[in-house]
Amino acid sequence: MSLLRTGRTGSKDWGLTNGFMHMLSSAGKACGCSYLALLPVFSSLVGYAQDTTKRPATMPDVTVSAKIDAKQIVIGDQVRVFLEATNLPSGFVLHWPVIPDTFNNLEVVNRGKIDTIKQGDKILYKQRLLITGFDSGLFKIPPFLFNYTSNQGGSFVAPTDSFLLMVQTVAVDTTKGFKGIKGIIYVKGSWLDYIWWIAGGIVLVLLTVFVAWYFLKNKKEAPKPQGPVESLQDYVLRLLSNLDKRQLWQKKQVKEYYVELTGIVRNYIEKRFRTAAMELTTDEMLTKVQTHPQMLPYFDLLSQILTTADLAKFAKFQPLPQEHMDTMERAKEFVDKSRPLPVAPIAIGGTEPTNNDNPTAKT
Repeated sequence: MSLLRTGRTGSKDWGLTNGFMHMLSSAGKACGCSYLALLPVFSSLVGYAQDTTKRPATMPDVTVSAKIDAKQIVIGDQVRVFLEATNLPSGFVLHWPVIPDTFNNLEVVNRGKIDTIKQGDKILYKQRLLITGFDSGLFKIPPFLFNYTSNQGGSFVAPTDSFLLMVQTVAVDTTKGFKGIKGIIYVKGSWLDYIWWIAGGIVLVLLTVFVAWYFLKNKKEAPKPQGPVESLQDYVLRLLSNLDKRQLWQKKQVKEYYVELTGIVRNYIEKRFRTAAMELTTDEMLTKVQTHPQMLPYFDLLSQILTTADLAKFAKFQPLPQEHMDTMERAKEFVDKSRPLPVAPIAIGGTEPTNNDNPTAKT
């Protein structure tokens, strides 16, 4: 492409006026006017050509171009214009075209950034423009002028091609009358229109039921209030009272009466004094009582209870009714008197009591 047509500066026809005259004649015929009317334009071009005395002696080979991606659009649509310049000569500075906001009833919507791409030993400069129009008609996108300035003071201009852009209106059939605005049309729906709401509701219900079931299943019951704890002595005394109420010896079940009585007493001794008693004979039991410091004070009571029980169980001795009652009272007395003393609080500056098993104490 030559300097005036494609931006390549290899041509030497800078001063050929015949070419300009031919162009003026063609332009006059295109616009329906005399080429004389275009003489001012011709004069400016000639002046421009004559002003090239400052250009470099050797014109470098550069290429500039402009491309458009559509030749016609509808009002308000956008068209893209791509500007490119290659082969920046050494010692020259490229001045990018100054692009106005509007030209020929067209508007520049966006100016992209200038990208630089290296292609071998050449450099490609690119920019994208977005152009739109809001008036219908055939409009011209003018050439874009790239100015190259030499470090030695010379300069030259490389223009791009120009383009024609047709901006069209929306086709309207004027043979048809105007139609009024229609009202709202209600569309009959079905349950399928709410399928996602239904599914979400079912999931929510199932989740609620699961959470409620989980918390009810793992709910910790509040501890029931407990009554006062029954002591060992109270428990044993209650067993002895229940045995007395059954009236076994009154029913001629003397052996059974003393078997249960001695069993209750011996079981109490094991729990209260932490010593074996259930498997010992009466003599072995009394011998242990004599050597046990806590049970020694109760030797007489235990001796009378165990001896009377052995006579009734093994010698078929029939104690008198008063002896039956006395044996029961001695057993209750032994249990009641062998209660441990409660631990008294230590007073400041006082002494701590050491004997918690006073056999003569009764609470």
